[in-house]
Amino acid sequence: MANVQNNYGCALELTMDLIGGKWKLIILWHLLDGSKRFNELDKLMPTITQKMLTIQLRELEEKGLVHRKVYPVVPPKVEYSLTECGRSLDNILNDLYAWSNTYANDHNIRISCEDK
Repeated sequence: MANVQNNYGCALELTMDLIGGKWKLIILWHLLDGSKRFNELDKLMPTITQKMLTIQLRELEEKGLVHRKVYPVVPPKVEYSLTECGRSLDNILNDLYAWSNTYANDHNIRISCEDK
């Protein structure tokens, strides 16, 4: 696992290092449904730039949460999927999703995305 420190002040610092940021949780959320190609992820998140999506996917791959599979075909085909470690976030992501919906309802916040 690359780019992970060896010393953190608390476990949540490690968590933020692994999945913190604006897009990583959303990428992981979409990959819970199965492998996706870059363009599929890009369409699911219309406000992310392709450059940022590339960076976030690379970081998740380097940290062992996402697997990048390159198929030996022309034109090139690449799929992203969750590793076993990434898949272990399934319940956590679903709990965060439910918590967010509750928070939004309690605070009259509109969420425009559709449920899975």
